[in-house]
Amino acid sequence: MRDKQNDNVKFKKSRSSKNNFRKRQNDKKTINDGLTRLNKHIARAGICSRREADKFIEAGVVKVNGKVITEMGYKVKNDDVVKFNNSTLKNQKLQYILLNKPKNYVTNINDPFKKNSIMRLIEGKCKEDLSPIGKLDKITTGLILFTNDGELMKKLSKRTQSTKSIYQINLDKNLLSSDLKKIKENIYPHENKVKVLDISYVSGKDKKEIGIEIQSPTNNAIRKVFEDLGYNPTKIDRVYYCGLTKKNLPRKESRFLTNEEITILKRQ
Repeated sequence: MRDKQNDNVKFKKSRSSKNNFRKRQNDKKTINDGLTRLNKHIARAGICSRREADKFIEAGVVKVNGKVITEMGYKVKNDDVVKFNNSTLKNQKLQYILLNKPKNYVTNINDPFKKNSIMRLIEGKCKEDLSPIGKLDKITTGLILFTNDGELMKKLSKRTQSTKSIYQINLDKNLLSSDLKKIKENIYPHENKVKVLDISYVSGKDKKEIGIEIQSPTNNAIRKVFEDLGYNPTKIDRVYYCGLTKKNLPRKESRFLTNEEITILKRQ
């Protein structure tokens, strides 16, 4: 029994030593290196994902201090001048902001100074240039995420990405149980089907108020689902997106994500 306990102690010490060694190596590497991989630098500028950046580097469209770089794994310093297609990239800090979008604001960022642009709602939050992930139409409210993380943006915007969202929807009339079943079983006339994970009446409310969980980067298909069955959605509110909720986030307000939330997002 005593030998077994000693073995357990030795194992724990060994595992602890390995973890400490790895941490020291990582810390040492960060201190001695002080460099960033070129593909990561490009992704941080919001251009594309790191994988795509490697292809652009290989194609010879990236310059560092005036020199074309095609070497994979090349690293840059903070004061290096990096150009992509002859445009200088900013070495931006990665930022993630969650907004509770109000009604009548547009997610089109072609005109960020437009009075009802959602870009006006996060103006001054940070010095980095952020873009929204996906779109919500003008009358749809709820969660929308902004970032300059090109890799994450590309990942969450894919139609094949299993991104979960929950919406609360108000209809112009009661939803028939037969139609609710059609939607739940993904049997309805809409051509560009959105994958419905779950749908139900909101507890304690009439049958005009619906909760629906989908797996899709867009909400426009949801509206079409109900319209094709003869219903007019009078309110669509995204209350959950990729593990994020509206808790303590009033309408029209925004906040930075926590490190824990960022980690969860990247694991999607």
